[in-house]
Amino acid sequence: MFEFIRSHRRWMQLILLLLIVPSFFLVGIQGYDSFMRQEPELATVAGQPVSRAEFDQAHRNQLEQFRQRLGAQFDPAVIDTPALREGLLNQLINQRLLANVAIDNRFSVSDETLRNTIAAIPEVQDNGRFSAERYRQVLAAQGMSPTSFEAGLRRDLAVARVLEPVGQSARAPAEVVASLETALTQIRTVQLRRFAASDYRSQVSVSPADIQSWYDANKQQLQVPEQVQVQYVVLDEAAATQGVQVKDEDLAAYYEQNKNRFGQPERRRASHIMIELAPGATEEARKAARAKAEDLAKQAAADPAQFAELARKNSQDAGSAANGGDLGWLAPGMLSGPLEKAIFGQAKDQVSGVIESPSGLHIVKVTEIQPAAVKPLAEVKDQITAEVRKQIAAVRFSEMASQLNKQVYDQRDSLQPAADTVGLKLRTASGVTREGLLPADKAGPGSAADSPDAALLDNPRVRQVLFSPDVLREKQNSGVIELSPDTMLAVRVAAVEPAHVPPLDKVAESIRARLLDERSAEAAKKAGEAALAEDKANPAAAPEGFAAPVAVSRQDPKDLPRPVLDAVMRLSAGTLPAYTGVQSGADYTLVRLEKVEAGKVDPADKERLAQQLSGAWGQAENEAMIRMLREEYKVQVLPAAAEVIRGDQPAAG
Repeated sequence: MFEFIRSHRRWMQLILLLLIVPSFFLVGIQGYDSFMRQEPELATVAGQPVSRAEFDQAHRNQLEQFRQRLGAQFDPAVIDTPALREGLLNQLINQRLLANVAIDNRFSVSDETLRNTIAAIPEVQDNGRFSAERYRQVLAAQGMSPTSFEAGLRRDLAVARVLEPVGQSARAPAEVVASLETALTQIRTVQLRRFAASDYRSQVSVSPADIQSWYDANKQQLQVPEQVQVQYVVLDEAAATQGVQVKDEDLAAYYEQNKNRFGQPERRRASHIMIELAPGATEEARKAARAKAEDLAKQAAADPAQFAELARKNSQDAGSAANGGDLGWLAPGMLSGPLEKAIFGQAKDQVSGVIESPSGLHIVKVTEIQPAAVKPLAEVKDQITAEVRKQIAAVRFSEMASQLNKQVYDQRDSLQPAADTVGLKLRTASGVTREGLLPADKAGPGSAADSPDAALLDNPRVRQVLFSPDVLREKQNSGVIELSPDTMLAVRVAAVEPAHVPPLDKVAESIRARLLDERSAEAAKKAGEAALAEDKANPAAAPEGFAAPVAVSRQDPKDLPRPVLDAVMRLSAGTLPAYTGVQSGADYTLVRLEKVEAGKVDPADKERLAQQLSGAWGQAENEAMIRMLREEYKVQVLPAAAEVIRGDQPAAG
């Protein structure tokens, strides 16, 4: 076949031409190009497309970040909203836009800026200084080379320079800062009079006709969503540990194998005299520092008893000099290099020579030695028992998980055989819906909301499995759902109760209570508004029924409910006393404003407020700049963008 094509190449070219060229006349050049490419465009920036593939990749990365952050509580139905997808698309568009602006305006980053930026990354530092070796290791762990990382970072820094001057130079106007400062710190002295709804409950009534009328008009509010009664088994650490016995000989063997863990290593208490020596010190400075250190070492060696006094007078370590150079108790590994070697290599009261470390020059004296010791078995028996039991339970958990995985599929219409085989209790709960767990009064007996396993049954993954077709309609066992490394469960729908409106006799009492609450609140409001009208009509009269005056501000609200505080701070202070009323929950509160004073402002707080407002102002200016650049670069959001924002899946090719 291929030999024929090679031998008759000119004939094949003619045949292909006859096949392809007519298609251009049928669908047009543009249609043919779209057919070959088949890559939907969501937006264009200066004519450059933002493709569906780019969005999908960014979308997957974003959801994976949420999955890692939220763990078992990750629910795509809650997280992956149209607002989130629209925000992500705008982010991609803005990234492309700013990159174009950076290129067109020749924004660049110098080698020095790039080096300084990399050197400031904590992950590539060793003892606070850039480490080339650690830099290469970190990049290698990410599968990146220095060349590719630096090119990407240089590009990102250049793009960042587009908006940096705008945001960093933004300053909130002084008038705005002063106005907000006044609003936050102003102190208002008020008296409050509360009209509690509960005080009016005995004055209102609800008739059977009222209940029937409300029921007929509000059935939609009473509808109970579709719910399932679920049978389930839980395999967790408690189940795997149940009945585990630990023998004394196992404890003894474990103790002997891990003796080093139950001991205390040798500890030493030491003092030092430190002379500072900067890493980049000149040769003259190094010589001077070393000469001073060697002189102190000679003095200390000649009279070790005076070591503490020498440290107090000469050590340049601010943390220990005042205590005679005392470093406290040290264990192996707490220090490094020559310092640790000297401290753990010399005898008690011996004075070392001059030791150099990254922080300076040291003279060390060991003041106390505490030998290594091993705790007896009796002292650590409880700890060992718990550890051995946990190890046995881990093995059992793995075996039980394997059995459970097998059994839930061996007999798909019942979980009882799986529970019996694995040794787990078959449990039942009701009131599980697609959105969550119903309250006990709506779920009936065995409510999942009242169960110790409520958190497991309310897990989004569990609810998703329960309402999958095989489990919900066919009432088959689910597979094993792993919620965490030590918690698994399998579920089965025992019964389905469709969405319904409960009969009146089931909800009459709750309707009665609701209407009583509403009418009590209305009565309280009516009484409060009448009192408010009287006070406004005669503001100079002595206040009646008000509580003692209290001084409040937005920074110190004195436990006032938010609606009441807002009413207090909004009340005009033109004529005092001033009155207003506000609904707060079911209660009505009357406010009497007596005095308004300017609050005291700490200069540091004032500066922080100005910085916060300037930051918000800068963000607003950045957004305005992006809007302007979008117009200049003719950003277009195309019709296909609406599909990804809705969450529509791309059509199969």
